[in-house]
Amino acid sequence: MTEQPKTAFLGQQSTMPSSPENAKLDYVPNPRSGTLYMTRFAVPEFTSLCPVTGQPDFAHLVIDYAPNQTIVESKSLKLFLGSFRNHAAFHEDCTVGIGQRLYEEMRPHWLRIGGYWYPRGGIPIDVFWQSGEPPKGLWMPDQGVAPYRGRG
Repeated sequence: MTEQPKTAFLGQQSTMPSSPENAKLDYVPNPRSGTLYMTRFAVPEFTSLCPVTGQPDFAHLVIDYAPNQTIVESKSLKLFLGSFRNHAAFHEDCTVGIGQRLYEEMRPHWLRIGGYWYPRGGIPIDVFWQSGEPPKGLWMPDQGVAPYRGRG
């Protein structure tokens, strides 16, 4: 059995960070460094707050990335995403900010995020960001989130 990397949260009792800025993300060595593959995190119950009304906003996030030297540890990612629960920001700021932070800290070959937000004021808002062109040969399945259709 290989030695497990040191992490701040995995195997520890952890509290939710007070804000995304205070959240720490753990990155561990990629066990398949040198192999081109994609990792997906689906977050169907993401929440944040409207910066104007303070009302909750809900989204289904899909984060896809092609790891380079490190991968993000999933418990730290869960805590980071949970810290948005009391964070007031527009959909665009949340979605793009999450993608950019992961990309800047982890330095994957490529990263994309889709934020499929539930309607606010009767209008669903979907926000997409990616770090650039995907690497040649990377298999990228559809994110699998149907467009919002309401009750019809």
